[in-house]
Amino acid sequence: MVIIGESIHVISKAVSTAIKERDAKPIQDLAKAQADSGADYIDLNVGFLRKDPEETMQWVVNTVQEVTDLPLSLDTMNPVAMEAGLKVCKKRPLLNSASGKTDSKEQMLPLAKKYNCDVVISVFTDKGMPSEAESKIESIMDTVAYANEVGIPNEDIWADPIILPVSTAGEGQKLAVSNIEFMKIIQDVLPGIKSTVGLSNVSNGVPVELRPILNRTYLMMLARHELYSVIVDVLDKELMSMCKGEMPNIVDLIYRTMDGEDIDLSSLSQKEIDYVKTTKVLTGETLYSDAWLES
Repeated sequence: MVIIGESIHVISKAVSTAIKERDAKPIQDLAKAQADSGADYIDLNVGFLRKDPEETMQWVVNTVQEVTDLPLSLDTMNPVAMEAGLKVCKKRPLLNSASGKTDSKEQMLPLAKKYNCDVVISVFTDKGMPSEAESKIESIMDTVAYANEVGIPNEDIWADPIILPVSTAGEGQKLAVSNIEFMKIIQDVLPGIKSTVGLSNVSNGVPVELRPILNRTYLMMLARHELYSVIVDVLDKELMSMCKGEMPNIVDLIYRTMDGEDIDLSSLSQKEIDYVKTTKVLTGETLYSDAWLES
C-alpha cells in the first residue's frame, strides 16, 4: 500500500503560521518525521491559497524538497497554486485532487496531463457527493471518461470515494460501508484505476483519544479489498505497524468481525476487544456513540 503522509495541512495552526511567516523549520521537521516513519509521499495540503498563491505554493514545495527526496502530493483547490507547485516538483508528483465538478474537470485534469503526473479524482460532482457505492462508481466512470479524453490513462488515476465522519448521525456509518463496496467494484469496472482515501476523515468529530483506533480499524477494513493508497497519519506507530503486517492477530479479528462471526470476547485481551467493537461500529452493526468502547 502506498502511504501518503498527511501532517503538513493548513488546518494545523502550526503549519498555517509557518506558511504565513515563511518559517521553514516546522514544515521541514514534519516532512523529515514523516519520511523517517515510512511515508512514500508527502502531502502538502495548503487549502485554497487566496493570497500570493504561486509564490506561496512554490515556497512550500521547495521548503519540503530541501529535506526529503520523496515525491509530493499537492493538495489545493486553486488551479493557479497547483500549477505553480507542479512546475517546481523535482519528482513526478501526485495532483490531489480533481473531481467530477465542472470547474475541477476543466482546470485540474488538463494540468495533470500537461505535467504528466498521477491525479486523484474524487466522486464529487456538481450535484454533490453520491452516497451509495453504485452512484459513486457511476460518478467516477463519468469523470474518468473525461480524463481519458484529455489524454490521461486509467493507470495514472487514483479514485477517491470520499470518507465522511462515522459520527455523522447515521449517515457516516452507511457511507463507511458504501466505501468498502466501492473498493470491491472499482477494479472490475475500471481496470487499471488505483484507489485512495483520506483516512482521518472517518474520525473527524470523535473525541481525540478515540480517533486512532477508528482510523486503524477502518484502514484494515479497506485494505482487505485492495486499497492502493492512503493519506494518513504516518506518525501513528501502531497504524504503521499494522500496515507492515506486524499485527496479524488484530487484523484477523477485524476480518472475522466483518464476516459476521460471533466472537467470544471473554477470550480476548482488552485491545482485541476494542478492535472488535470498533469494527462493529464501522460496519453499522453497532450504532455509533462516543462510548462505543464502554458498552
